[in-house]
Amino acid sequence: MAGRMLKVSSFATAVFASSGFYLYNKHVDPNDISFIRFGRAAATTAVISYDYMTSLENVDHGTEEYWALKSKIGQLFASFEETPQGAASLAQVHRAVLKDGRTVAVKVQHPKVEAQSSKDILVMEFLVQVVHWLFPDFAFMWLVEEAKRNLPLELDFMNEGRNAEKVAEMLKHFEFLKVPKIHWDLSTKRILTMEFAEGGQVNDREYMNKHGIDVNEVSRNLGKMYSEMIFVNGFVHCDPHPGNVLVKKCPKSNKTQIVLLDHGLYQTLNPDFRMDYCRLWQALMKADLKAVERFSRRLGAGDLYPLFACVLTARSWASVAGGISQTPVTNSEDVEIRTNAALYLPQISDLLNKVPRQMLLLLKTNDLLRGIETTLQTRASASSFINMSRCCVRAAARYKRSKTQSRMRRMRISLSEVLTLWQINAYELFLWVKGSLLARWVTSLLSCLQYPH
Repeated sequence: MAGRMLKVSSFATAVFASSGFYLYNKHVDPNDISFIRFGRAAATTAVISYDYMTSLENVDHGTEEYWALKSKIGQLFASFEETPQGAASLAQVHRAVLKDGRTVAVKVQHPKVEAQSSKDILVMEFLVQVVHWLFPDFAFMWLVEEAKRNLPLELDFMNEGRNAEKVAEMLKHFEFLKVPKIHWDLSTKRILTMEFAEGGQVNDREYMNKHGIDVNEVSRNLGKMYSEMIFVNGFVHCDPHPGNVLVKKCPKSNKTQIVLLDHGLYQTLNPDFRMDYCRLWQALMKADLKAVERFSRRLGAGDLYPLFACVLTARSWASVAGGISQTPVTNSEDVEIRTNAALYLPQISDLLNKVPRQMLLLLKTNDLLRGIETTLQTRASASSFINMSRCCVRAAARYKRSKTQSRMRRMRISLSEVLTLWQINAYELFLWVKGSLLARWVTSLLSCLQYPH
């Protein structure tokens, strides 16, 4: 959420994590640290409930109409739980039951948040300038600019509802994805009523083990979903922290579902930017260092392209040069990254000021996804790179077809796409067979050692 972007200390942690300096065992929850006072004066549930009515009717607080509407809260819901299911800096969510028996989640914006937000941004701007005055190498004014741009979007819950419907339609071919439906008749700019969704947080291994959920399947599907958003559609959910991504077993099909919540913060990628980003990742997976340099420079990294490659992958330059899809993550590499982190902070600041603004939220998204993979112990798996490769191939082919009028040229592009995807599928099958044979060999060997004849 943009509200979290107003937390300089926590967002700085995310920036440094995105720069390949992620403290995997000491990740700071963005909810833990803040100087912004959004949550301090949160009103009581009763007041929020009344504010819900006034939001719907645009009635001024304290008028006769206000007190008349106050008594009518029961007309909307059969029940409305006073204790919120969850609370954040901008809003809190309550569970309620409609008159027809359907259970809904009611997201209510804290009173006076919109009025207070402009003051908080001014405070933030002042503090960033003070930090820059004390430490000239650190120029974080881009943080203020991003907050000014994104916060108004997050404060408009109607925008959040539209985003939810757009991503649900865009990714409807993923049966594992669940996006709660919006009840537009009970929603306003400050109130969002949606289908209630239950589940455990995506980083809760204990919950997954208890409910028979395959951790690797969850990580694989999460990668599929975000690769599709970033590379193919260019419309990216930019706040995948664990509280916004739930997992559960579907009671009807008994299949694992991923529930995506909080759709206030999205990034729409420019097509040319998206293709450069796509080709950069292809180069990173192939260890094509010349292409890594070329597309990093096109994305604004300049001579800092080696650092930029490490920023995106959270890997050392040696691993990038060796191929991130071929070089496993090691403890020594993580230690090296953490040890050298402080040495590169001025360069990181310079890099973040150079790259396009679209890149900043992608860095944050990469960091949050990497944190989930680290917790699930599925980081840098072969399947994640394979799924990313598929999306990059499809995105590049679609882009090339859009740039040509020749039917023959489009047919050749499509044929090349099919052949490349077939090669990726064949490689995935090879890895699966290899893994299965190796598992059987190891099992047989252990049996022989345990029961010698």
